[in-house]
Order: sequence, then C-alpha cells, then structure tokens
Amino acid sequence: MTLLPMLISGGLAIDDRGALQFANDFDLSAYKRFYIIRNHESRFVRAWHAHKIEGKAFTVIDGAAVIGAVQVTDWDNPDRSVTPQRVVLSSAMPSVYVIPPGFANGLMTLQPNTEVLVFSTLAIDDAMKDDFRFDSRYWNIWSIEER
Repeated sequence: MTLLPMLISGGLAIDDRGALQFANDFDLSAYKRFYIIRNHESRFVRAWHAHKIEGKAFTVIDGAAVIGAVQVTDWDNPDRSVTPQRVVLSSAMPSVYVIPPGFANGLMTLQPNTEVLVFSTLAIDDAMKDDFRFDSRYWNIWSIEER
C-alpha cells in the first residue's frame, strides 16, 4: 500500500501577548532533521527533488508557498502525464504537508521573505544516497491561477 501526501491542519492563537502558530496533530517522531528554505525572490521554483526512502514534511513559518508532490513509479523515466498534488501553505493559516517516500517534491514561494521549514525522515548522509533530481518544469504546476 502506497501512502499518499497528507495535509495536517494547524491553527493560530492570537491574544494581547502576540501570536502562536501550531500544528498539534503533526507527529515529529519519524523525523531526524530539519532545514529552512528562503529564496532570494518570490515566485522562484525549487523542484523536483525525489526520494525512494526519505519522507518530508513542509510548513511555512513566514509568508506563503505552493508545494507540489508527485508519485514517481519509474525512476529513470517518470511519467510526465501524472498530475501532481498542489497545495498552498501560508503562515496565516498554519498547516503541515506530509510527503511520504516515493514522491518528488517542489515548491514556489509566493511572497518576499517566505520561510519554509522542511522536516526529513533521514539523516543527511543517508538522504544523499536517496537523491533523485528532475528539471524544475518537468511537471509544471507553477502558474498562478487567476480567479
């Protein structure tokens, strides 16, 4: 059974002291490390990075970003016709997007100074052995839809 990406809703509590962002239903026990992504400009795309073994979880701690995930079934020649999942994460509405192993992931920041916190299930030495890269437009989900 293949696990699918999952969005875990969080919340925001505001009072006279300030604000508290949280995602209390996100279980951190499977994660070994984290890193923060800050692009030099908004609308910059970082994609596609895939793992057979490593899982990732994304949350935006400041700003907003589009996060994409697509299952990879053929690691030498991935299917371009598969439609990736696409979610918009924002620090204004905290949530965590969990991407299991077997998926490629990517992101595009939507606002200046956006910060994306990424959790990883593998230590860096193991992650480097489970590293697959595809062109940033291999699955091109990065346009902004006017409504």
